[in-house]
Amino acid sequence: MHISWLGTSAVRIQTKPADTDVVVLIDPYKVDKGTFPRSLSADIALYTRGEKNSLTISGNPFTLSTPGECETHGVLISMAEGHEKGQTLVRIDAEGMSVGHLGLAKEELTDEQLEMLAGVDILMIPIGDVNGSYGARSAVKAIQSIEPRVVIPIAYQSDNDPDAKGIDGFIKEVGVQPQKEEKKVIIKQKDLPQEEMKVIVVSKE
Repeated sequence: MHISWLGTSAVRIQTKPADTDVVVLIDPYKVDKGTFPRSLSADIALYTRGEKNSLTISGNPFTLSTPGECETHGVLISMAEGHEKGQTLVRIDAEGMSVGHLGLAKEELTDEQLEMLAGVDILMIPIGDVNGSYGARSAVKAIQSIEPRVVIPIAYQSDNDPDAKGIDGFIKEVGVQPQKEEKKVIIKQKDLPQEEMKVIVVSKE
């Protein structure tokens, strides 16, 4: 599974549940500041804040922005209601791994949300403390309630969100030294940590 952070809460995931690659885009929204890919294609496009203000995605993707569960292209998609009206939390299962994406969540997770996220291997969590997203301390509290094997922080300071908090405060609060920062991370099921949680910092693509 190849994971890239595009800026703010936008993430690109490339997975191969069968014979062909499947590209999943989460939160491909237009940005007000900074750089962002001019053209994106996907097989699946998922939105945590509704489809309004979305970039145009080529490839005629399957799109989902409301709570529910379905399977397409060999990927199981689950979405739960977020804390604000029109918001959702995302979970995808493929290649024997599960990925949770919290959008721009900022509140303590409900029992229903935790049930949907139970057992996720990889958690993408906003930490920038702006636009309604977690700060470092509340993000760590959410991580502890989910207990993922891998944490990938998103929505921290970048040219898209210059007023967001940087990564250092979160790293200090979470107490886990991240592996070397990279623009794209490849995660295989066999490489998932079995005991200690891993933090991976993916720099903005």
